Order: sequence, then structure tokens, then C-alpha cells
Amino acid sequence: MADSVYEGMFILDAGRFGRDPEGVAGQIPKMIEGAGGEILVSRLWEERRLAYQIKGHRKGAYWLTYFRLPGTKLPEIQRKCRLSDSILRTLVLKVDPRIVDTLVENAKAGHSAK
Repeated sequence: MADSVYEGMFILDAGRFGRDPEGVAGQIPKMIEGAGGEILVSRLWEERRLAYQIKGHRKGAYWLTYFRLPGTKLPEIQRKCRLSDSILRTLVLKVDPRIVDTLVENAKAGHSAK
């Protein structure tokens, strides 16, 4: 079965991210690559106030990642995200193969992928 491309939005604990950006954000590629995935692009999208508190936090660092991964490994990634103290929330969407290149290029250029 061919690997699928996914868009992951990870809301990180802004306090921990501020103190150790490489360490906190570095968990994401480590999890994905550890599950046999490949990072296409991974970057900070923005830091902002949350609409409501998540686990007692009012601010979050939004981390955008596009990655290639076998679909059978996705539950493993989602479980590790739920267990992480630094990752407050995640949203992972499967990307339509026809628009993968456009989304990845926009993310590399620093534009929001909309």
C-alpha cells in the first residue's frame, strides 16, 4: 500500500516552546520518522492566544507539518501526541494527492496553507 500525505497541525505548549523551541518542536519529526514516515515540511505557523483554555493553557504555538506516512501507522502518531505533555492538541488530515505539491510549496515559502 502506498504512503499517504498528511497535514498535521499541532498546538504546542507555548511556555515550553518558548524555553526550548528545538526540543519541543523536534518531538514531532522524531515521532513521525520513528513510525517510518518522511517529513516534507515542518515549521512554526504562529503563536497566539487560544479561543479557550486547553489543559489550563491560554496560549499555544501552532506547528504545521506535512508528512508522508503509511496509513496504518497514523494511530501510533496520534497516541504519542495524546501522551505528550508538550502537545496540547492535534489535527491530522489526509491531503488530496492533486494538491500536495502546492500545499508543501506554500508551507516552505512561509505562507499559511489555505
